[in-house]
Amino acid sequence: MGGDVRDGGRRPVSRPRRLSGELLGFAAAGLAAYAADLAVFLILRGPLGQDPLTAKTLSFLAGCTVAYLGNALGTYRRRATTVALRDYAVFFAVNLAGAAVQLLCLAVSHHGLGLTSARADTVSGLGVGMVLATCLRFWGTRTLVFRNPATEEARRPPWTG
Repeated sequence: MGGDVRDGGRRPVSRPRRLSGELLGFAAAGLAAYAADLAVFLILRGPLGQDPLTAKTLSFLAGCTVAYLGNALGTYRRRATTVALRDYAVFFAVNLAGAAVQLLCLAVSHHGLGLTSARADTVSGLGVGMVLATCLRFWGTRTLVFRNPATEEARRPPWTG
């Protein structure tokens, strides 16, 4: 009735259920990161009077840090053995790639297709770009940063011990 002894007496969780839980955790961490990014940007830009590029750079760092911690301590806590600088660096690179995807979508729409209205910029950068960037970030976070130990074990050649 319980599970196998190897899984601690619990029933194995189906792949779709595990993936939906992962998606929800990733979304929650992303929402918290967005809130941190927005708050830091507004504080730096408003009361502290920083220029927009400095404010956005620092708010992006704050958002990445919140997202990393949310995923490391929440969504992927069973995969992450520690909060590690190497993992944070890869996570940061994945997030930079996501930001590049958003910028690329905006550039293609605005400069390549000539769709220059504020609405077109919003749809391409914050609509299409955000969806594609989020897919990239989800894939990169689960594949490159918080790798599944069972998958890693299965990929290891038998002669490595």
